Parts: sequence; structure tokens; C-alpha cells
Amino acid sequence: MNPITQATHVATLAPLSAEIFLLVAASAILLIDMFLGESKRGITYVLSLLTLAGCAVFSFADFNAGTTVYAFNDMFISDPMANLLKIASYVAVALTLIYSRQYAHQRGMLGGELGGEFYVLALFALLGQMVMISGNNFLSIYLGLELMSLSLYALVALRRNHAQSTEAAMKYFILGALASGFLLYGISMLYGATGTMELNAVAAKAADGTIKPAILVFGLVFVVAGLAFKLGAVPFHMWVPDVYQGSPTPVTLLLGAAPKLATFAICVRLLVEGLLPMANDWQQMLMILAVLSLGIGNLTAIAQTNLKRMLAYSTIAQMGFVLLGLLAGVTGVDKSNAAAAYSAAMYYSIVYVLTTLGSFGLIMVLSRAGFEADELNDFKGLSKRSPWYALIMSIMMFSLAGVPPLVGFAAKFSVLQSVLHTGAVWLTVLAVMFSLIGAFYYLRVVKVMWFDEPADTAPLAVNADTSLVLGLNALAVVGMGMIPGPLLNACLDAMRKTLAA
Repeated sequence: MNPITQATHVATLAPLSAEIFLLVAASAILLIDMFLGESKRGITYVLSLLTLAGCAVFSFADFNAGTTVYAFNDMFISDPMANLLKIASYVAVALTLIYSRQYAHQRGMLGGELGGEFYVLALFALLGQMVMISGNNFLSIYLGLELMSLSLYALVALRRNHAQSTEAAMKYFILGALASGFLLYGISMLYGATGTMELNAVAAKAADGTIKPAILVFGLVFVVAGLAFKLGAVPFHMWVPDVYQGSPTPVTLLLGAAPKLATFAICVRLLVEGLLPMANDWQQMLMILAVLSLGIGNLTAIAQTNLKRMLAYSTIAQMGFVLLGLLAGVTGVDKSNAAAAYSAAMYYSIVYVLTTLGSFGLIMVLSRAGFEADELNDFKGLSKRSPWYALIMSIMMFSLAGVPPLVGFAAKFSVLQSVLHTGAVWLTVLAVMFSLIGAFYYLRVVKVMWFDEPADTAPLAVNADTSLVLGLNALAVVGMGMIPGPLLNACLDAMRKTLAA
């Protein structure tokens, strides 16, 4: 085995440096925030960003090392895929906090009795995502999932006196508990059949042919159902539009960005690393989920006039592409396309998160106290009010639609290339057709901004840091689309090392 990808087993806490740092820092921020007045809430904001920067230092050092390390009796794994996804998660949460600051302050979400819980819960949700990303055991993956979910439940209900937010929180909690039950039941079936919760051992047991396939398939069905809910794939998508619309927009962004990276990671951990001998079974399930998500997501989004609901259905369709990448890794017993397909899905997930951040960031920029800019009509004539913000939103919409030379096109192309490699021409054509249908509702937003008369003439007052980061976000979408190689190669290299370990 290549020494660079040689896995090592250690008894120290060094591989968990980023997680430990985040846990200590988030707890400290919670205590510090108790003694801060509303006028000093900016300290909590700065400390949260510094915490994310500190985590990035640890993960970047591990990513550069390029090694795979196991800890906690092999319950925790630090490998290139995990570290790259963690770095992307830090960026996603940092941008979310920057975009959200002005919006949350105007609505009292950072003052009064609520304090800085928004920041602390966001950090604890991130901690859960990091545990999910590095989970190498059924138990550690599930604990990370619950830590993330419980933090997000509380965030969705952060506006306790807002009826729509409370309703969204109840729906998310009930359906989330149901999905967790599916996943836990599937895990219990797999544990009962294999006698182990460690993913590599599960793969070995599933491959040796001593276990009845029916038991494994039964457990697999429930695991896939739980994962599909977390991704928001059809037919487990019913929570997505209601929760996206009912949540405060910063929380919607927290829901729609970094958690998708963590969910992608546990899909790879559970399906690829733990259940690869059953690939023929779960690939068929993912194919159905992908086709349904692409079809229903894109078609239903056309009928939406609320931008948050439209982007929710857009998310469902985008997750269909991620599932296409996951199902394209293995053809029969041929695993030669595995690294390319799974890295394409990871690349697509990161690109989707980057573009989603900019889209919801614009919605928060246009909103103000007492006014939510979440309707399509609210973007009418934006080019006449601010050509700069209209240009940024146009870039995000074109990227989501997959228009070259933006990064969304590169992401779609890489996934479709992997699917085509499997010989599934019909599936590739179907994905392209649904993408063309989806382009309609993205381009409709662009048309409204540039060709309609303004419905709102109120001046835009935006913090300098938010405006700067939005510009950098748009620049990244353009730049990474014109030069997709660095990130795509980083994903491919990380996946190759992870699969080889």
C-alpha cells in the first residue's frame, strides 16, 4: 500500500484536535455570552469566526499530511475526504454567520433574552457534522447525527413567538425523529446480522457470504431511507419546502449548506465503506431516489413564487445529482470508476453549498426589519436599485442552472461524465433534460431582476463585510468555473487516498 495512504491506529487525541478545540471554544463562547450586553454581542460573533479559523488550521494541517488515522478504538477516522469536507463546512458556517449578522440583529435574534444562542447552536451543529464526517462506527455516526439534528431543531424554533417558525420546527422535529428511527432501525438490523458496528468489519462480514442477504437488504432499506430524508430526496422530501420557508433565513442557510456535506460523508461511510459488497442493491435504490428527485424537484419548483420554497425544491433536484454520482461508482464488480464518481459527487456537494450560500445571502441582504425579501416579486427591478447585487444573484442562478463557464456547469459535467462511464446513457439524458427544465425557474429570477420595474424602492443598507464577502463568493463561483481543476483534483486525490486506506 502507498505509504502516503497507509492507515495508522493511534491511542492519542491528536486526530480529534479540531473537534476538541471546537467543543471547548463553543462552551467558552456560551459562558462568555452570558455576561455580554446586547451592545457587545459583536464579541460573540468575532469569537465564533475565530473559532472556525482555529478549526480550519487543524484540519488543513491534517489534509496536507494526506494520511488516514484511526482513533477511539477505530470509532473515529481522520482521512483526506473528512478533512476536505470539514474545511468546506467551516467556510459554509463562517459565510452563514457573516451573511446572517445584520439580518439577525434587526429581528432581535441576537439580543434580549435570546442572547448569542444562534452562534453557539450553529457551532454545536457544526460539531455534530464533524463527528458525522469522521465517524467510522455506527454509534459515532449516529451520535454526530443527533447532535447536529438537536441543534438544528432548536435553531428552527429560535423565533419562539413566530407562528410559522414554530410550525416549521414541529414538522422538522417530528419528521426528523421518524427519519432517525429509520436509520437507527436499519443500523440495528445490520449490527444484528454482522455482530459489529465498525464499518470495515461490516464490509468484511457482508462480503464473506455467511450472512443471509435478505437480512442485510432489509437493514439497508431503512438505512437508505434515513439517508434520503437527511438529503431531502424524494419521496422523503416533504419537510424541505415547509422548513426552509418557515425558518428564519439564517437558519434556512444553516440547514441547506454544511449539513449536506456531512450527509454526503455518511452516505460514503455507510454505503461505500461499510456496505460496498451490497452495491448492486443500494445503487438501484439510489437510482430511483435520484430520478424522482430530479423530476419532482425541478417540476415543482416552477410553480413556486416564494424564493425560499423555490430554492428548497431546487435543493431536492440538486441532491438528485449528488445521488447520481454516488450510484455511478461501481458497475458490477468493476470498481475502476469509484474514485472519479464519488469525488464528482463530493465536488458537486461543495459547489452546491457555495452557490446556495450566495443565493440566501442575497435574500438576507435585501431583507430589512419588518420585511422579508423572500418572494419573487421582491427581486423585481433589482438591477435598477443595485446592479452589483443583481449581478451577484444572476451569477448564483446561472451557476445553479449549470450555465457555462460557471462552477455549477463544471459540477454537473463531472457527475454526468461519471454516469456516462457506467453505460447508463438513458440516465444521463434524463438528467440533462430535467436540468433544462430546471433552468426555467432560475432564469425567471434573472428576468425579474433585469427587465421588470422595481416593486420596492427602499435603499439597500448593507454592512461592508457582508458586501465584500458576497463579492468574493460570486468571484469564487466564476473563478472556480473557469478553472475547475484545483478543487476537482483535490476532491479526486482525497477520495483516492480515502478509498485506498
